[in-house]
Amino acid sequence: MKFGYTIIYVPDVSQALDYFNRAFGLSTKMLHETGLYGELETGQTTLAFAAEMLAYMNYPKGHLSPHSSDVPLGIEIALVCDDVPAAHAKALAEGGTELAPPQDKPWGQVVSYVQTPERIVVELCTPVK
Repeated sequence: MKFGYTIIYVPDVSQALDYFNRAFGLSTKMLHETGLYGELETGQTTLAFAAEMLAYMNYPKGHLSPHSSDVPLGIEIALVCDDVPAAHAKALAEGGTELAPPQDKPWGQVVSYVQTPERIVVELCTPVK
């Protein structure tokens, strides 16, 4: 078994893809003709977005939407980059919200946290040494 992909349910798949394109430089791999599902070019593991209505089709009780609370959900997407302060500033300039500014961690990483307009928590970090 291997980890294949992560799907995040969002109100508007196209808008989520657009933000990740602009803020993080991740290209759209595909957007289904219905607009209900799309994927980003992220390397070996796929990051995908699906329309919230698909959650109800997949499992009847649906899901807890990040739009239902001011507190972030207990999950984050980590994007590794060489220049965290620049990536953090770009994410904010494109409409993200700062959760924590870039910080040097004791184990040698630089890490920051932003929240996308869809309220997805994104960790921006340098590679682990």
